[in-house]
Amino acid sequence: MRRIICIGNRYVSEDSAGPRVYDHLRLEPLPVGVEAVDGGLAGLDLLGCADGAERLVFVDAVVGLGAPDGVAELVPAAIAATAGAAFGHAAGLPYLLRALPLYCEGPAPEVRVVGVEGPADNLVVRRAAALALRLACAPGGSANG
Repeated sequence: MRRIICIGNRYVSEDSAGPRVYDHLRLEPLPVGVEAVDGGLAGLDLLGCADGAERLVFVDAVVGLGAPDGVAELVPAAIAATAGAAFGHAAGLPYLLRALPLYCEGPAPEVRVVGVEGPADNLVVRRAAALALRLACAPGGSANG
């Protein structure tokens, strides 16, 4: 199973990219073996999404990305490296990515990340959804590094 996990707060415009991408993905049938998850503000509870997954694609709002079209694939290890030593409400995706290998009993699923910067208008949401689907459906090979 490959999961696209869209995280953020749909009620705060600056953080609504993930939920808006989730809403977009739910409008059309997903490829066999791909599942969209509305991760909302679930935080570390999203670790359970790793169970039975071979790949996880996280979609989240970011700041300071500088992508010309507002959407980019990010390096999971670089994001995890920004996690502080202690967990708190603002820890977010970096702490989740750092905790993921510790949660898994065996090898952790391959992880990909789609960052969405700026206003999540309809065009940006469509671009982010398309990138998330491409990453979810891409053949093997690790992007965890």
